[in-house]
Amino acid sequence: MSQSAAQADTAETTADPGTQRVAGVYAKAFLAAVEQSGAAEAAVGELEAINAEVLQKFPRLAVVLASRIISADEKIKIVERTFTGRVSPLVLNFLKVLARHERLEALRDIAYAAREQYNALRGLVRVEVATATPLTEALAEKIKQQLRGMLGGEPVLVPSIKPELIGGVVLRVGDAVYDGSVAARLSDVRGRIINRSVHEIQSRRDRFSHPAGN
Repeated sequence: MSQSAAQADTAETTADPGTQRVAGVYAKAFLAAVEQSGAAEAAVGELEAINAEVLQKFPRLAVVLASRIISADEKIKIVERTFTGRVSPLVLNFLKVLARHERLEALRDIAYAAREQYNALRGLVRVEVATATPLTEALAEKIKQQLRGMLGGEPVLVPSIKPELIGGVVLRVGDAVYDGSVAARLSDVRGRIINRSVHEIQSRRDRFSHPAGN
């Protein structure tokens, strides 16, 4: 499963505060378990990949796993048939726990919360980067360099492509959104204002240095 694609898919989560609180609790328990195994990064990536490459691509399966009509035991059997051999034993057991407690519908939020908590523990800051074309390594490194001092941590870029940006770059850090295309225009305007001010100061100085009649 592609982890980068999975991370991009978890960029948006449900706005329901109750679900997010539950997701935070389960994510914390999940991280506590996988940290002991020494494979926390891979395990979090697996949760993200399950969302991006299984549940999102096979919505009927997602509906079945979220259904309250289907019993927890039957969901556990479905999880075993679907994911055994495709995910690590730790992640498989966690999916069974979610099935047993009727929480599989919150898996997307749990994956997002797990990534956020994992990053926070390691001083990493998730930055969603939307660009008109695929993000190049050079631009990614430039963005990281500019953000390191501002964020107080190591940026982790989660790219997405939005052709409507027409060459602009939009960064999202938590609830804050920074429009790179707008920032560039503001910088250009600021530069013109500064240049105009310098020109006016120079003109006034010249008038005082060469008074009329001298």
